Amino acid sequence: MSERVGLLVMAYGTPSGPDDVERYYTDIRGGRPPSPDSLAELKERYAAIGNTFPLARITRDQGEALVSELNRDGSGPEFALYFGMKHSPPFVPHSVAQMAEEGIDEAIGLVLAPHYSRMSIGSYIERVEKSLPPSGPSFTFVESWHDHPEFVALLMERVRAARSKLTDAQRSNDVLVFTAHSLPKKILEWNDPYPIQLAETAESVSRGLGLDRFTTGWQSAGRTPEPWLGPSLGEVIEQAANKGRTAVVVCPCGFVADHLEILYDIDIEAQEIARRGVIPLMRTQSMNADPSFIQALASVVRNHLKARQKA
Repeated sequence: MSERVGLLVMAYGTPSGPDDVERYYTDIRGGRPPSPDSLAELKERYAAIGNTFPLARITRDQGEALVSELNRDGSGPEFALYFGMKHSPPFVPHSVAQMAEEGIDEAIGLVLAPHYSRMSIGSYIERVEKSLPPSGPSFTFVESWHDHPEFVALLMERVRAARSKLTDAQRSNDVLVFTAHSLPKKILEWNDPYPIQLAETAESVSRGLGLDRFTTGWQSAGRTPEPWLGPSLGEVIEQAANKGRTAVVVCPCGFVADHLEILYDIDIEAQEIARRGVIPLMRTQSMNADPSFIQALASVVRNHLKARQKA
């Protein structure tokens, strides 16, 4: 193992501000600009959360804190930090080229998303591998960490804290909903592990808390003709209200930072659905750069490094 290991921290990316929204969604859509109506709606959603675009800053904070934690005791190789975004600068290919130029021989890729799908984590890996020059680093990838004990324990703490804000009556028949970003249903034809891994996270956290009223739901499905994974979070909330549940606690465990899918899709859109159903909705706090989350991520990387060294 080299004394210096590159750590490529990857995430989806975000607009840099209101004027970057069209560029960002055009990139997501493979170069096809959103329609004027869709663009106006997207800008309205960002305006509804105060035209804040915190994901880039949070991702940088997470990566810097992670490498600082990994290098803290000096007992292993020195980690050099690089960022690679899917739809915003610095893009993955640019960062891979930079790693090669700076003489990184060995590298680990880590996507800031805990559950594996060929369409999500797999697509980041594909971008790295396609952009690797012949003299580029030797890469291995952390493919998932949805069941890492420290991550599960941290989710348990988040759920406890959210439920503690409910009254005794609200907790008496509440339901816990674990969510992740929806993907097209065609992944089920590939035996993709994504839905299974979300269910495993839900089971591990709920079992650890001694709770049996829990389910999974999907957020932020794309507006395309093909069907996406369901039920949606909105449908789960409506079902809970119809069944007489006393509260809904949402744990968006597929997301590790505050951004539009949290601040709008849950805090505004899902809350409105809950209000219509006259059912309280509580959300768990996002991980962001919480030191406990950074320590959990560091443990994930160290475990991967040990397995790589044994291979």
